[in-house]
Amino acid sequence: METLIYQLKSIRLSAMAQKLPIRLQEATANELPYLDFIKNLVDDELTIRKDRLLNRRLKQAQFPYLRTIEDFDFSFNPSINKQQIKQLAAGAFIAKNENVLLIGPPGVGKTHLAVVFGINAIHCGFSVLYRSIFDVAKDINKKSEDDIIDLFLKPHLLIIDELGMKNLSQHATEIFLEVIHRRYLKRSTIIATNRPIEDWGKIIGDNATASAILDRFLENVHFIKITGRSYRMKNLSSKNQKTIVSKNKN
Repeated sequence: METLIYQLKSIRLSAMAQKLPIRLQEATANELPYLDFIKNLVDDELTIRKDRLLNRRLKQAQFPYLRTIEDFDFSFNPSINKQQIKQLAAGAFIAKNENVLLIGPPGVGKTHLAVVFGINAIHCGFSVLYRSIFDVAKDINKKSEDDIIDLFLKPHLLIIDELGMKNLSQHATEIFLEVIHRRYLKRSTIIATNRPIEDWGKIIGDNATASAILDRFLENVHFIKITGRSYRMKNLSSKNQKTIVSKNKN
């Protein structure tokens, strides 16, 4: 058996090598047919390879944190269309090369939802890259223009978060426009921002460039406008209330 395990590892079937003793014992105990024994080993290999690919893509996506749709408190801000969110989380919009625009004040869950869409996309077999506008600025300063464009064009889903929180240089704005232009109808993009569309000229620093970006991005877009209170303020209020109650008891 040791020789067979070595041979399986040498041809990169490490999962089959790992599970071989267990599957052999199982097959012997249950008198499994040879085909069932082999099928179980192959299933082990495929499952572990799928898990490795999932973990690799989660790492490559560079999410700020991991969240699920179950973690999202829809009751806190009733303005959010729960059905629309669940439909987008299924990932069909990525297969159609459609976009998503999340607009709302700070703290209402835009990043959370963008991450949910991204993680679910990876589970559906798509590649994802998350970048805040601060990351974008750093990337452009550190990498060559060709490397930046290649980085942003490659994933099936590109998430640009916190647009409007930092002013981009003219050079960065031009690269951003090129990325949107070249992803147009070929890849999906999510943009999350706390600034209304009318302000994009100020954000980008050029009305003509902003119009060009919007013209392409908004053609096939799912628009999610979130209003209401900040989740972070909710947590802060809860902590303050607990502190007051504690002081009163003392």
